[in-house]
Amino acid sequence: MKRVFVNEEWCLGCHLCEYNCAFANSGMKNMAAALKGKKIFPNIHVNGDDQVHFAVSCRHCEDPLCVKACISGALHIDNGRVCIDKTKCVGCYSCIMVCPYGSLSISQNGTATKCELCLDNACGEPACVSGCPNRAIVYEER
Repeated sequence: MKRVFVNEEWCLGCHLCEYNCAFANSGMKNMAAALKGKKIFPNIHVNGDDQVHFAVSCRHCEDPLCVKACISGALHIDNGRVCIDKTKCVGCYSCIMVCPYGSLSISQNGTATKCELCLDNACGEPACVSGCPNRAIVYEER
């Protein structure tokens, strides 16, 4: 299965992956209207310091702890990717606490959110990948 991988040595720390992710998941057609002047809630996050930057997103584990910890059944595996049904999430954040990679976060409405590879957004590849100017983020099988 293809997954998102980050080549840390190429990451500039520009945060464009975050903006492209937030826009792709906004449901809007105009990026400025979707994001300008608003707090964004991306499903990928850039961390780092002055020397090293790296993007953190869901690794779609084969045996995900987040799915096991989900008390409401909102997290599930669908064709190899870990997905979240936001209508079932009760906001207990058990999934956030158990993820060893820190890839889940809190959404705009207080439920858990995570990368689902933009497969529902008809981008062809995740928006973070297509929006990375340095190709530090790739979508491939390894």
